[in-house]
Amino acid sequence: MSSSSTAVVITVLIALAGVAGDYFIKLASEAQSPFFNRNFALGFLIYALTAFGWVLVMPHLKLAYIGVVYSLTIVLCLCLLGVLVFGETLRPTEWLGVGLAIASLLLLHRVA
Repeated sequence: MSSSSTAVVITVLIALAGVAGDYFIKLASEAQSPFFNRNFALGFLIYALTAFGWVLVMPHLKLAYIGVVYSLTIVLCLCLLGVLVFGETLRPTEWLGVGLAIASLLLLHRVA
């Protein structure tokens, strides 16, 4: 695997870690004391640890490309997390947005 392919995989893993951090922050936000509980600490720690991954990725890819891959991964995974874990619902226009996000990722991959 080339260094840029490895960097893309690490970017996706960073995004997935960010989703895990968001999960714990969401749980913390529902507590009576959201900043002083285990879930907040876990979410915060996960966010902090992703900085190490960014240092590994940034020399190998353009920041714009990293941003698109990261953002789309976060958006898609958070939509799934909200729907599957937290029982949230999406309106048809929001599902259209998810579809367009997937299409943009496919176009980006084709061009890159």
